[in-house]
Amino acid sequence: MSFRILGIDPGLNITGYGVLEADGGQLRLCEAGVVRGQSRRSLTARLLEIHQGVSEVIAGLQPGVMAVEQLYSHYQRPRTAILMGHARGVICLAAAQAGIEVVPYASTQIKRILTGSGRSPKAQVQRAIQRELALDRTPEPADVADALAVALCHYYLKDKPTPIS
Repeated sequence: MSFRILGIDPGLNITGYGVLEADGGQLRLCEAGVVRGQSRRSLTARLLEIHQGVSEVIAGLQPGVMAVEQLYSHYQRPRTAILMGHARGVICLAAAQAGIEVVPYASTQIKRILTGSGRSPKAQVQRAIQRELALDRTPEPADVADALAVALCHYYLKDKPTPIS
């Protein structure tokens, strides 16, 4: 029995996505890319673009679950976390409208699952994704690799209970 996992790396300007299909013991990459919000447009216009883009990915690829990276907030930049929360909110809304479950993962957990270290740099995550999915080259931009990393993390942990946040 096959199922599809949509991994999302939320962003206001670039939201990475990746869809993996698991069939028995086989895992394959269906599609990966980015949804772009036009940075010169208003916040509401960018949020609409993100929502529409993610909704199109969901409609076209029919994932059974969405794995999304949790937001990380640095105390020196609370405004960034608030703005990113808007993007994550419309992404979760798109999943809810499609009736698919959303499962959050901390970035440190994702990195630890793929590389053995919760503090791995982006280049190491990209190489891990390339290795795990047997890709010819590392996924670009890094937002795509991050989205695939979230999806892979869910694949590896899918039978374990996850906290809701």
